[in-house]
Amino acid sequence: MSSTQGGTMNNKSHTHKRLFSRENYLAPPAISTGQPPKDVLNTIWRKNDVYLDIGEYSIGSAVMVIWPVLMLSLLIGWYTVEGWDLLYWGGVSGICGIPILLTLYGLTQPVPPPTRFNRQRREVCVPQKDGSYWIVPWEQVEAQAVAMDSIGQHGKTTQGLLVVGFTNPDQNADEVDKHYSIGFSCGGGTTAMRLWECMRSYMEIGPDAVSDNTHRFNRSKGIWATYMDDVIEAGNRKGWFLALLWEGFCGLIVFNTLLIDLIERKKLSPPPDLTDPAIIEWSKPLPLDQWAKRSPELEQAIADREIELAEERAIKEAAEAAARAALPPDPRPAKSNWPTD
Repeated sequence: MSSTQGGTMNNKSHTHKRLFSRENYLAPPAISTGQPPKDVLNTIWRKNDVYLDIGEYSIGSAVMVIWPVLMLSLLIGWYTVEGWDLLYWGGVSGICGIPILLTLYGLTQPVPPPTRFNRQRREVCVPQKDGSYWIVPWEQVEAQAVAMDSIGQHGKTTQGLLVVGFTNPDQNADEVDKHYSIGFSCGGGTTAMRLWECMRSYMEIGPDAVSDNTHRFNRSKGIWATYMDDVIEAGNRKGWFLALLWEGFCGLIVFNTLLIDLIERKKLSPPPDLTDPAIIEWSKPLPLDQWAKRSPELEQAIADREIELAEERAIKEAAEAAARAALPPDPRPAKSNWPTD
């Protein structure tokens, strides 16, 4: 994930397709994308009835990108490259070495504080690098999912991200300080929409609408004990074959979740908090009658979007029913011919 200052995003709510890119403008207005919320990058650091903390620091995603490429490069080199092939190993060093060095440098830096979404006030606290904070109205937050295609010798690959943008509430700020955005490297498209839905659903529906993985910050158990708990939980939820395939082969070998766990224990246990006295006061719960309300414009936009989604679901269900009806009849008898006695 990355943060950028300066520049802004288009706030049109539509999809714009180009030859090698696709842009989905998600907000404003903050209406449903039609996708379920899913924290694909473990960005949720805290969640309660008052606020949701979204972290910009995801060392796990860096490891999950670098480690498979490194292991695949070493495997190919071991079986196909004879001796010290300077061209091949130099290329591997360039492809993997630079991201590794950047990741190691990032580990030496302090973890940036989270962006806090306050659903009772319908405002967002956006911390800045100089230690100051912006308090941005929720309905002014911009969101955009960007996906970019590239063609190579192995076919087409797609990369993308979710960009969430904020406008400086100080209208007298310098041009370079008027806009701020955070980017989440989650793949764009549907995945970016699901990540955005974590923030939107929390603000517009409530904390129960968004699941989280904040229990991972409880590091009272060792690395292997935590890993085995994850395997058992996945086995009970998905079945043991899928659990061993994903948590075992993919988790240990492909993505190295143990290394991710080790790094998170060093950097995110516990995750950083907002400590400014004014923000602590701003984060306290309000009486129900003092909660901020949706604007009439957003209320109408959400109602219109719900009608649109209902129509889309009806069309999809009708198409599925028609497809089932078009299937040839099942030749198997409704009841077994074998005797049951």
